[in-house]
Amino acid sequence: MAPTNAPAAADSEYDVVVIGGGPAGENAAQYAIAGSDRTAVIVEHELLGGECSYWACMPSKALLRPGTVLGAARAMPGVQEAVGDRSLDVPAVLRRRDSFTSHRSDAGQVTWASDIGIDVIRGSARLAGERVVEVSGTDGTRTVRARHAVVLATGSTATVPPTPGLREALPWTSRDATNLEEVPGRVAIIGGGVVACEAANWLLDFGTEVTLLVRGSRLLASAEPFASEAVAAGLRDRGATVLTHTTASTVQRDSPRDSGIGRIHGGAVTLTLEGGAELTVDEVIVAAGRRPATAALGLDTVGLDTVGTDDRLTVTGVDGNWLYAVGDVSGRTPLTHMGKYHARVCGDVIAARAESRPLDDARYAAVSDRTAVPQVVFTTPEVASVGRTETAARAEGFDVETVEVDIAVAGSSLARDDFTGHAKLVIDRARDTLLGATFVGTEVADQLHAATVAVAGSVPLGTLWHAVPAYPTVSEFWLRLLEARRG
Repeated sequence: MAPTNAPAAADSEYDVVVIGGGPAGENAAQYAIAGSDRTAVIVEHELLGGECSYWACMPSKALLRPGTVLGAARAMPGVQEAVGDRSLDVPAVLRRRDSFTSHRSDAGQVTWASDIGIDVIRGSARLAGERVVEVSGTDGTRTVRARHAVVLATGSTATVPPTPGLREALPWTSRDATNLEEVPGRVAIIGGGVVACEAANWLLDFGTEVTLLVRGSRLLASAEPFASEAVAAGLRDRGATVLTHTTASTVQRDSPRDSGIGRIHGGAVTLTLEGGAELTVDEVIVAAGRRPATAALGLDTVGLDTVGTDDRLTVTGVDGNWLYAVGDVSGRTPLTHMGKYHARVCGDVIAARAESRPLDDARYAAVSDRTAVPQVVFTTPEVASVGRTETAARAEGFDVETVEVDIAVAGSSLARDDFTGHAKLVIDRARDTLLGATFVGTEVADQLHAATVAVAGSVPLGTLWHAVPAYPTVSEFWLRLLEARRG
């Protein structure tokens, strides 16, 4: 096996070649060679560990957690008196964030790969024909061939709307927001999705004046309406301005300059809104969605325009079962945990095919994208959901029943004095099973997995009566839901 970070001078061959070293790519490589003598290489042009490790999940949650802890302290008699009106120590919060991103060093990830027998090649990769990958690095170009599989795991990139002047203003994207080094006094956030809402929360924690410009009628457009309303109310209660049905028609910045990730990119920014009103801020954050990173992948060399996959994560439209895609680039659910799920299925499929084993077991098909996708939005309050919303279920033709209750049980009262929450179940009346669940409230994220198991496992609601919640815990609200349905 070639050494990790091998020089680009020589061509090489591996059993599995993975393009992209984020969590999905890492998992696909690991599962594809586990317990075998197969070889694998990951080609990565930035940092091994990918977007999640350095610019998304890890830093964003590290920024959000201190504000949550401070809020909990202020809601607990005996502790609130010790905390008083103190605010966060922002430099300390940023130091903790940097510890979780290893100061954007991937040395530990490279060691992990080496320890389990995965090579790493630095460079930009593109397909160059069947089972052939061309890698361009600082010391030249090399060809890497795959005996069994090539896996596309290049993730996605932030979308910047074509608003006149916006690109020229050098706005922040999510990478700047999660890796901020300077805290802007005033920020406009373009977008109303998860990234926009979470960034608004930690900036409010840091004392920033926040305005969200939302093109549609509400935040978190795909969530249950009550969840959107709760998040908007939470932001407004903390001083944010949430403007729906609002877009910027032009953007102008004084002396824009590329000052580095997370640093304010020039002078004041003036956004002219549709209708003529003006908004002046110190920084603009674009959180208007992401698109699969396929532009430089050489898809045309294998007869493709776009990437789509079947449930075995094999790319459709390519013969021979050698090309796979996982994570955001696959066109499936763009969440880190779902990308890792895709990768586990993909790696197992590659291994089974390499060993000529049948693919009869359920683990060889990724089906949760359609039925049981879990997601948490770490706002104040949190939103935890899995499966279909009521609107989605009805649109798919299900005979739907819903049950809703406020989360108000002994465990929630004991957790903190200002606990608030609401829960909703979406039920398939014909099968008496859950189609979806949404919980909104104070730190409800850890309540989600029980619902995920119930949805993924098609557990009848009659069976859930026998899943007895421990007393006194917040999870007792499950009993209240079942009681509400009984009437």
